[in-house]
Amino acid sequence: EIVKGFFGKDPHKGVNPDEVVAVGAAIQGGVLAGDVKDVLLLDVTPLSLGLETLGGVTTHLIERNTTIPSRKTETFSTAADNQSTVEIHVLQGERPMATDNKTIGRFQLTGITPAPRGVPQIEVTFDIDANGILNVSARDKATGKEQKVRIEATGGLSEAEIKRMVTDAESHSVEDRKRREAIEAKNRGEQLAYETEKNIREMGEKIDSESKAKLDTALERLKGAVQREDTEEIRSASDALTQLWNEISTKLYQEASAQGGPGAQSGPGPEQEGGQPQEQGEGKKRGGDGEIEADYEVVK
Repeated sequence: EIVKGFFGKDPHKGVNPDEVVAVGAAIQGGVLAGDVKDVLLLDVTPLSLGLETLGGVTTHLIERNTTIPSRKTETFSTAADNQSTVEIHVLQGERPMATDNKTIGRFQLTGITPAPRGVPQIEVTFDIDANGILNVSARDKATGKEQKVRIEATGGLSEAEIKRMVTDAESHSVEDRKRREAIEAKNRGEQLAYETEKNIREMGEKIDSESKAKLDTALERLKGAVQREDTEEIRSASDALTQLWNEISTKLYQEASAQGGPGAQSGPGPEQEGGQPQEQGEGKKRGGDGEIEADYEVVK
């Protein structure tokens, strides 16, 4: 009961703890003496490793308890039009928000070719070797420009600090999930508004005045909800705008088909590519190639 009260859960009773300690000590003694040769001891990462993405969210690349050495590469994009610089903020910890995790490195990748948001492809690689040394690199696929950092203190935390960080993540899991969901809803709302405005400009005079007025009203509602950070209203306004655009684009397609012209452009839905991860976390994968859409904040 004391153990249950301390840890907040029932202790495992399937094995004798004294026997476990004795057997483990005997095996380790045999390994050190050279008498036991068929035991493989593997090191693991004590905490998850990742980077900060749009909205202050932590996107984990290497999860806690991953066997090392380990290497993970994912592709991210930009958060603003013509963004030429991104900051790589390397984090260690289990919390979904960057401010609640430990900063272990930070560097900038500059010289990104100016392009609309979501177009540049920034390949980020986390590579941790058998000694626990982490190498993080960021490369712009278009220009080949690359920056990297070597971090040797990924295992520098004490056992007590690691336990505290894991316990904090568990105790704040509910509120952390709500915070992340709110940020993700805001990011999706902003991206949907951006894509809709882009499509309206591209469609031009093909959209009649009545439909254009309805879209403007729906857009203003969504933008207002995003500005107020009203999560439920953002979701409702996003659904309404998506449905409206689908109706309008379907009508345009039918009209174009009847006239024998090119089909109308389909509009953005809540899961359209182009901005902050549509995942969530852990993120929207594209084409099974291991890429994830996760925008960086603009570095000024």
